[in-house]
Formats: sequence, C-alpha cells, structure tokens
Amino acid sequence: MEDLTPRKEDLEPIEIASRDEISALQLDRLKRSLRHAYENVPHYKKSFDDAGIHPDDLKSLSDLAKFPFTVKKDLRDNYPFGMFAVPREQVNRIHASSGTTGQPTVVGYTKNDLQMWAGVVARCLRASGLRPGDVLHNAYGYGLFTGGLGVHGGAEHYGLTTVPISGGMTQRQVRLIEDFQATGMTVTPSYALSIIDEYHAQGLDPRKSPLKVGIFGAEPWTNAMRLEIEQAFDMHAVDIYGLSEVIGPGVANECVETKDGLHIWEDHFYPEIIDPNTGEVLPDGEMGELVFTSLTKEAFPIIRYRTRDLTRLLPGTARSMRRMEKITGRSDDMIILRGVNVFPTQIEEQLMKISPLAPHFQLELNRIGHKDEMRVKVETLPDTVELGDQAGRELAAKIKQVVGVSVKVDVAGPGEVIRSEGKAVRIVDNRPKE
Repeated sequence: MEDLTPRKEDLEPIEIASRDEISALQLDRLKRSLRHAYENVPHYKKSFDDAGIHPDDLKSLSDLAKFPFTVKKDLRDNYPFGMFAVPREQVNRIHASSGTTGQPTVVGYTKNDLQMWAGVVARCLRASGLRPGDVLHNAYGYGLFTGGLGVHGGAEHYGLTTVPISGGMTQRQVRLIEDFQATGMTVTPSYALSIIDEYHAQGLDPRKSPLKVGIFGAEPWTNAMRLEIEQAFDMHAVDIYGLSEVIGPGVANECVETKDGLHIWEDHFYPEIIDPNTGEVLPDGEMGELVFTSLTKEAFPIIRYRTRDLTRLLPGTARSMRRMEKITGRSDDMIILRGVNVFPTQIEEQLMKISPLAPHFQLELNRIGHKDEMRVKVETLPDTVELGDQAGRELAAKIKQVVGVSVKVDVAGPGEVIRSEGKAVRIVDNRPKE
C-alpha cells in the first residue's frame, strides 16, 4: 500500500499543539458552551438548576463532572426544536434520526456550525491520507441521516472531487469507482464487504481498483475486519467516528500513518469516559462509556451526552489530541446471554479467524422454553462450500472458548446471509418482550 502520511506543514497548528494549549482552549470554550446552553435552552436551565449547578461554577475542566448528563430521552422529550439554542429561523439545516425505535431525535446547524462541521470532516479526510484533487466515492446515505451530507460538506471544503453515490445499487457502485477512478471511499464497513463481493461477481479484481483508502464508520468493526478489507482492496482502511447528537461524522478519525485509535478533535468536542452504571468519571486508559460535550456548536449545544459507546481514552500519537480506542460495542447493543455479556464484535473477531467463512454474519436470539439461545448465521466462500460444516463447528468452539457461551452456528451458502446497504443489522431478537 502507498504511504499516504500527511505532510506536517499541511496540518492545522492545533492538531499538534501542546496539551497545555489544548486544555486552555477547551476550558475557555467550555465555559462559553455551558453558558450558551444554560441561557438559551430551557431544558439545560432546568437540569442545571435542579442539580444546583451554574455555568459560573466551572473553574477547571474537572468541574464538568458536576454537571448533569444529557441522554437520548431528553432529545425525544423536546421534539422537535426544544433543544435548539437559536431561533429556528437561524437554523440552516436540520437532520433527524429515523424514529424507528421511538420519537425521532432532531438536530440543527447554523451557518457557522456547518462550516465547523466541514472543517473537522476535512481534517478526517486529510488524516486518512486523501489530498485535494482526489476523487471521493461517498457511499454513505444522503438525506436526514448525517453521514452522506456530513462527509460531502467536508470533502468539498477540503477540495476533493466528490461523487455523491449514496448507498444501494451495488453494481453501479463498482462501475463508478472504476470509471471515475475514485482514490477514496467512505462507506459502512459491512457495505464495503458487499462491494467486494460485487467486484468478484463482475469478474474484477478489487486489488486492481484505483482506491487507495477507505474510511469506514457508522457501526463498530474490528481490526480483523480492517485486515480483511485492506487485503481485498490493497488499500488503507481507517475508522471515522461521529454521531448526529454531537455533530455527525467527523468527531474523531484514525490517522493513516498509525491506525492506532481515533484522534478526537478536542478543540470542538470534549470527551469523558464514565462508569456506565454509576456515572463516575474514569481516568484515561480505563474502559467505560463515552460522553461528549460540544465546545463550539451554536444551534444545538450538547452537554455531557451519553453516547452508549464503549471505549477508553489514550494519549495522542500522530496528533497531540487524545485518541479513543476503536469502539468495542454499545452498552445498548450488548447481549446478555445466560449471564454472559456478548458483543457482536466478539463474534466477528472469531469469525474472521476461520478462512472458509465469509465475513458476513447475523445473530438471532430466541427463547426455547425458559432458556435463551443464540444462533450465528454465517456463510462460506464460493470455493469452500464443502468445508462449511467443519468451519461451523470450529466457529462454535472458538466462541465457547473465547466468549464463554455456547451458540448454534448455521452455515449457509455464498450470498445467503442478508446484506446491508447502510448500517448492518447484526442482531435479530425474537425473544418475547418482558
């Protein structure tokens, strides 16, 4: 793979500033963000007052722990515009969740917010190894989902030639990557696997594609999956992180030269790690739930938002700003199976070790009598169908040994596990609702 390390002179000074400079900037911006939220969002005024805390009480970064958390229910309870800190007329764009699991969550952006968002996404694209003039194949979904338009704004800001393909029409995805000579691709890792399959279906070698780097996010994925994609495409695969409540894609990104965790753009987003059960702030290096506070947002400031994503904070390497470890899972995606905590990424790690199996899987939960059961649905590669039964037994044994639960493995033929054109649906829970 080509060395895509950015030149030091191309970085913004804040990316390689000292920790003291970063902390001083954070404290100044945090004071303003807390006051902005308190004075302009009734929800924050009430929650701060109920907790007996005022923005003026913030004297140091550690004082943020005294302020109450924000959770998704708060956003739903204030649907649609109750969390906005500016008049609706000053909001240039609105995004929202699908609302399939409840009331949609709505976020808004002023003109300055959109410029800031484009700037941090541009940082991500540069950190990933892209350069102005490169062609970006953007296969994230466009519309109310923040992925497509978020990346698009950053790509244009950075000076890339952007192909707004969105998701779906996988045959066309391959054709346009080849015809337009895309050097970069932004997409969910699960859909990247579908694109690889389509290359083979068309008789094309993905290793000969023009792609130099793929930027993958919107769902947890493992380093084993990274290796699979990199070997298939002969390109770099890096992780991007974001969520609409904080800004969208662009909160953090891996640097292509190290791929050792995602550097958080701490001049705009202040991270904490907490114990998901007690809410206690944990020191850097400890595993827990990721919490974010926005430092520069106007329309939709967010204070101590509980993301439910599980990770830990680490010192900076390629940049001065701290890194977050690749997301291992979400606290609300965790499966408790007969008393054992199981994350889909744990299953993925074991699956990727068994060469006859393709990297597509889905977990199905059922209740048989009074006992919960998990079936792992996988498929073989086209040339290893005859090894399917043996590979299934091997996978079940590895899951039992490493994860600690007994599962049933159903091995299907090539292409029989459901594919995703966006975020993968990893868990199908058929258990009766309590």
